[in-house]
Amino acid sequence: MSKKRRNNMSDKLIHINDEQFEAEVIKSDKPVLVDFWAPWCGPCRMVGSYLEDLAEELPNVKFVKVDIDENSANAAKYGVMSIPNLVLFKNGEIINRQVGALPKNELKALIENSLN
Repeated sequence: MSKKRRNNMSDKLIHINDEQFEAEVIKSDKPVLVDFWAPWCGPCRMVGSYLEDLAEELPNVKFVKVDIDENSANAAKYGVMSIPNLVLFKNGEIINRQVGALPKNELKALIENSLN
């Protein structure tokens, strides 16, 4: 299955499925912020709009979204019990996690501080 892109989403914020996870996240040559979300989750939609902006502002980070209703394997593998659940990977390893929504500036600081 190919990457799904939504018309209203940044080209830098990509939707992936469970089969793409290893190639897009674990084997990525740059840090990856994974947004585990669901369409029915209000806070997830709010965070999603922030991530669209951050994907433009932080070109050194890859931003991906995983719909947990359609792709539950990696959500289960990485212990996603609540959403939104943002997991930052570097070199295939988790380096930080944020459960719940944060304002855009705090999300940006969380990412930048984790990578420094």
